[in-house]
Amino acid sequence: MDAKPRILLIYTGGTIGSMEDPETGSLRPVNFDALLEFMPELQRLDVHLQVLPYENPKDSSDMRPEDWVHLAKLIEANYPNFDGFVVLHGTDTMAYTASALSFLLENLRKPVILTGSQLPMGRLRTDGKENLLSALEIAAWQEGGASLVQEVAVYFEYKLYRGNRCLKYSAMHFNAYKSPNYPLLAEAGVELSFHREALWRPGSAPFRCIGSLSTNVASIRFFPGLSVAQVKATLQQPGLRALIIETFGFGNGPYDPEMYSLLEEAGAKGLVMVNISQCIQGAVQPGRYATGNALAKIGVLSGHDLTFEAAVTKAMYLLGTCSHADEVKRGFSLSLAGEQS
Repeated sequence: MDAKPRILLIYTGGTIGSMEDPETGSLRPVNFDALLEFMPELQRLDVHLQVLPYENPKDSSDMRPEDWVHLAKLIEANYPNFDGFVVLHGTDTMAYTASALSFLLENLRKPVILTGSQLPMGRLRTDGKENLLSALEIAAWQEGGASLVQEVAVYFEYKLYRGNRCLKYSAMHFNAYKSPNYPLLAEAGVELSFHREALWRPGSAPFRCIGSLSTNVASIRFFPGLSVAQVKATLQQPGLRALIIETFGFGNGPYDPEMYSLLEEAGAKGLVMVNISQCIQGAVQPGRYATGNALAKIGVLSGHDLTFEAAVTKAMYLLGTCSHADEVKRGFSLSLAGEQS
């Protein structure tokens, strides 16, 4: 019996599969068949590789929640037939897609590795080849008859990150991602080195795919001079059910009694409000300063050390699966897929 791992490569689009338009010089997605011309090395991998390209590849800036659900359902449909999945994706919203998939694919026991590149595959100095080859090798890695990685992850520039813990921090460097509040899952050097203690392990419940997300989510980013009118306009959005509030430092905000009264009133009507820090590293600690404590007193939940990407997609997931605000609030107190400490 052939024991080669079976890997499904899903191509959604992005820079890795883009070519320069000869007239405008801008990048546009191309059919994946053109991309394979630059990767003869794929034939040497010790895996059974099957490619599933999107019919109409998308720039990642065009990815929407319905695309995340579609991608999750593609993985669900192919889950019994493959040992791992690699998703080629544009870098701009890769952390959003990875975070969303970590919630949509519950009790995942196989790797779903997202990767891409800063330079197109056709460029001489492209980072796409190494990213793709290493992502495929990681997706195929098994120990004791099971996949070593059993979660949604992002591989980029020799590093493997938990998908719902990373963010894109640079548009200029090959090392474009960081995971400021969680250690790396693996590093690629001469050999692949896995940090096994950092790997997520699902519970005993069976794998399932969640088929819906709610987009009734908004965000407010605190800044000196933020007006009550701006907050009020956000709160008046039709159907709003969750609000992500980006605060200073350990979760602090400017204390404006009128603004806080508006937020408290919205919370009393069922709006779920979550406090996350604008700082890349660190966590919300509501009781550390009086201004942060004031938010907690009016019902704003601590988002702990969630990234913005994880906070937004977690809210969409919880709103899509929970009937009542209390259930959503409880979900934010738990680490559902390793997204928070």
